[in-house]
Amino acid sequence: MSEQEIKVPDLGGADEVEIIEIIVSEGDSVEEEDPILTVESDKASVELPAPFAGKIAKITVKVGDKVSEGDVVGMMEVSGDAGGSGETAGQEQEEAKSEEKAEEPSEAESADSKPAPKKKSGGSRKETVKVPSLDGFDNVPVIEINVSEGDTIDAEDALVTVESDKATMEVPSPYAGKVDKILIKEGDKLSEGDDLLEMTIVEEGGEEEEEAAAEPAKEEKAQSKPAEKPKRDAAPQPQGATYEPPAPGTKVHAGPAVRKLARELGADLTRVKGSGPKGRIVKDDVHAYVKSQLQQAQQGGGVATGSGIPGVKLPDFSQFGEVERESMSRMMAATATNMQRSWLNVPHVTQFDDADITEMESFRKAQKAAGEKKGVKMTPLPFLLKACAAALAELPQFNVSLDMERKEVVRKKYIHIGIAVDTPHGLMVPVIRDVDQKGLWELAAESAELAQKARDKQLKPAEMQGACFTITSLGGIGGTAFTPIVNTPEVAILGVSKAAMKPVWDGKEFQPRLMLPLSLSYDHRAVNGADAARFTSLLTQLLGDIRTLLL
Repeated sequence: MSEQEIKVPDLGGADEVEIIEIIVSEGDSVEEEDPILTVESDKASVELPAPFAGKIAKITVKVGDKVSEGDVVGMMEVSGDAGGSGETAGQEQEEAKSEEKAEEPSEAESADSKPAPKKKSGGSRKETVKVPSLDGFDNVPVIEINVSEGDTIDAEDALVTVESDKATMEVPSPYAGKVDKILIKEGDKLSEGDDLLEMTIVEEGGEEEEEAAAEPAKEEKAQSKPAEKPKRDAAPQPQGATYEPPAPGTKVHAGPAVRKLARELGADLTRVKGSGPKGRIVKDDVHAYVKSQLQQAQQGGGVATGSGIPGVKLPDFSQFGEVERESMSRMMAATATNMQRSWLNVPHVTQFDDADITEMESFRKAQKAAGEKKGVKMTPLPFLLKACAAALAELPQFNVSLDMERKEVVRKKYIHIGIAVDTPHGLMVPVIRDVDQKGLWELAAESAELAQKARDKQLKPAEMQGACFTITSLGGIGGTAFTPIVNTPEVAILGVSKAAMKPVWDGKEFQPRLMLPLSLSYDHRAVNGADAARFTSLLTQLLGDIRTLLL
């Protein structure tokens, strides 16, 4: 066995590329050409292959480091034959390079004979980039910083991503230049005019002209090199309408060049599936997404909804009378998109039942004095949360999500429940975590706090993510039943209508009982009708005698 250095190979002209993933660990056995680590330039992500077959002895770099051609990134233990073959291969490469250099003198001489580009008058200046207008929004949180100190960026490249009203927006750079210092961090809240970062701006006619003059020579050199060996598993998959975009607030992993391309093509990056390391979006993914959307629009007869189904062409309503148009709010547009996507992708079925909550309501009202001491109001919601958590634990087929692309069922070992809140700004669904591990008073306090934050538009993205199941109640308004839409990728949602006194036969006579209508909508791909009936029956049992919640 011999120990060999792992060096960065030719990067196609790129220099100082950043390591974004280390694929192997010390002690791993690899074959020749197996990927060792992944680097990213402003144009692409590239996997660096193992130069030999052997065992990884040491990795001398870490994620975030910048490397160039020839840098040592680790050591390998290679068998004698492999090491020899590696040395022979290295010698052959050196000889090949020498031969190439021997054949290139005329080209080099001709390049040297050209006069050097003259540096025109110019220079650089320092600028503090400030937050531009945010469409009237104020104190919006930073959810992603898209550049790093030392990055060279173009005008309009995304600097940071901020979020407001469940929608995200990117703050573009007003200049081209180099990022000197970032003045904010993730989680900070920004308003128009706040300092964002410091930049060095290269004036027109400065040093960049010399670099631009040298570009053709770089391109010619790159063209003379043999084509890169295609990387395994790197080809972007065709984008289809069945792809589920991330939940609101989820970060989009893409570099500045990819973000700029997406803006130029009008592509929403939250709807693009990344094929790079850890789901990172590369340029090919954006092109594939745009191509698929164009194909869908053409197949849909010119008016497409994004699902391949022909849309509804609206008439000119003004011919019938006076009309007024106003833009949808971001929240309304997001809700409409999510509801349509869920309805088109999920085969819905709804199971109806009534729960006798007479005894539960008597107990709840008896807790009024205790609630006043605690400063917490006990509503029916905590009882519904506890009953649903118990039902999810008893019937775990309701606590899953379906991965139709991989044909897998994702079974969740936690119980987080979303509660739909009607606000003046639209419907919002904060999530209560670990419902099965909390008591009624704790659930009452947390649900009240989240509902108030929803009404005040103070919910954080993390507080609206991760639900396994959702409860939506119209009981305070009215109605006897309804069919709620499943909040995919969940597979079920419970609708609660207004409780009413009804005569119930007890075997001898009719008794007045307070009955609560329940409507359970479910994804028929994951849940069958018999299990849905079992779920609502279990809920009616738990709510009918709250002592069963203690068992």
